[in-house]
Parts: sequence; structure tokens; C-alpha cells
Amino acid sequence: LSSSTLPLWPLLSLRQSCSARPGVMTATDVVNYWQKVFETNGIPEARESSEYIVSFVLGAKTFQSLSSKSLCTPLTVAQQEQIQQLSNKRLERMPVQYILGEWDFQDLTLKMRPPVFIPRPETEDLISLVVEEESLMYKKNSGLCFPVSAPHPVILEIGCGSGAIALSLLCKLPQSRVIAMDKEEAAVDLTRENQLLLWGPVDFIVSNPPYVFHEDMASLDAEILRYEDLDALDGGDDGMRVIETILVLAPSLLKDSGSVFLEVDPRHPNMVKDWLQAHPNLLLVLRAVHKDFCGKPRFLHIQKQSR
Repeated sequence: LSSSTLPLWPLLSLRQSCSARPGVMTATDVVNYWQKVFETNGIPEARESSEYIVSFVLGAKTFQSLSSKSLCTPLTVAQQEQIQQLSNKRLERMPVQYILGEWDFQDLTLKMRPPVFIPRPETEDLISLVVEEESLMYKKNSGLCFPVSAPHPVILEIGCGSGAIALSLLCKLPQSRVIAMDKEEAAVDLTRENQLLLWGPVDFIVSNPPYVFHEDMASLDAEILRYEDLDALDGGDDGMRVIETILVLAPSLLKDSGSVFLEVDPRHPNMVKDWLQAHPNLLLVLRAVHKDFCGKPRFLHIQKQSR
């Protein structure tokens, strides 16, 4: 099966019990059909891809959220044609997020457009680490004999992509101020600098920087290589190119005892620790390494020491 030879629908071969009338296609039928097409063409996550596309056309977030009635209601010709158009994009290995034009990250529904980096689910843990650290700082201040009015946290995100991290932090910490930066034209670069000058030192720097080892880039999935901005992934020979740049800049951007939270490759924690020890003038210390939901060391908490 290929996208150039597919009929509109094999109306008889994949019909299920809830579509007993000839010529009728239901959501369940269509999901089963495109799952088979995707599997035949070697498309990863064939079932999930089919379910997301059909659900999107029917106005639902997930296939599981559709009612029994919706699952057995005949699809219109327009719905079937839209599903076919979107599914043909998946056959070209376009990521589902780009096909749908949106994706959920924590409590947000974000617009997605290639080649802007697609936020990964593990990055949600990075948000939690920042929120937890801010909570600890607040409790520490509240426990003082003479509590002082704590300033609102100022957070700088480097490499904001779709804005998933920055916007999530604003939702979780509505009292905070967040500066979100990404590479753009010279005017935008100047605007960033003016923002930093206006707001002064920040409490947190948070970033999911490019950290893939250059030699590993060729082995990434076709969905990534064809559609995403590879500069948002390629961290150079050792994956440390942007990480090192952030760490060099961090001391001049952070308040005393301010923190850097980074998402990194599982090989990076020891590399970053050794790098920091080789650059003691930066006054940065690796405080903690946190694992992602797969048990891999994924997130670094680095703190600026007071002079």
C-alpha cells in the first residue's frame, strides 16, 4: 500500500459490526483501516497515529474520549476526505503534532508548526523541578523569624521553541516573570538584552537545549529528520555546545544562589560535573541529578554559589 495508490476506502474489507450497512464507514472502521495502512508502510505508532487523526477530525482530544454513539455514527464524505488528507501526511512521516497543528503540554494546548521543536512529555518533569524549587525558597523565607517580602521570581528560558516551558511556568507560577529567548534576527537579540538589563539578575534559568551528540543525529527517527529543526537537537560533537554556552553566561545572569535547570542526555551529568570542576571561576555547583520517567538521568540542577 502506498499513498499514491490508495483507494478512498476499502468499504467492505474492514467494516465492523457497528457499520452493517453497505457503504457506511464509522470512526472505528477508519481507525482500523489506517492502522493497517500505517503498519504496512512501516509508520511508527500506527494505532496511536490513526486514533489521533480520526479523533481530531471528530473534534475530540483522544479516541478513548469518543462516546459509543460517536464511534458507530457513519462518517460524512467530508470527514473521510479530511482523514485521508491528514493520514497521507503521516505516510510521509510527518509527526502527528504537526499534522494536527496543535498538541497538549501539561495543562496547555499549544499550536505546532514545523520546524519548531515539538515539546516532549519528559520535559514536563523539568517544569515540576522549577516549581518545587520555588516552593522551597518560599517556605524557607516564610520560616524566618522576620520574614521579608519575597520578590516575584524571574525566570529565563533559553531556547523557547513553541513556548511550552515558559508558558507552563507562567501558569504554575503566575506571580513570576518569564523571559523566553530563542535565536532570531538582530532586532530580537537586542530586545532580549534590553529585557535582561531592565529586569536585572534572574532567579532561575531553565532550558531544554540541543543536546543530541552529533554522531547520533543520523539515527533519529524520520519524523524528526524530515520535519523538525535539527539545530534544536544537535548539540555538537559531545552534545555540550549549547550547554557550555549557557553555563558560561549563567553567573552573570543569575542572582546569588540562583539555579540553572537543564534537560540533558543521560551521558551528560558526569560530563557537566567534570566541566564545572574544570571551570571553578564560574562558581557553579551541580546540586542534583534527577531521572526522567524511564529512569534515565535527564535533568540537572546547577546552583550559583555566593562569593
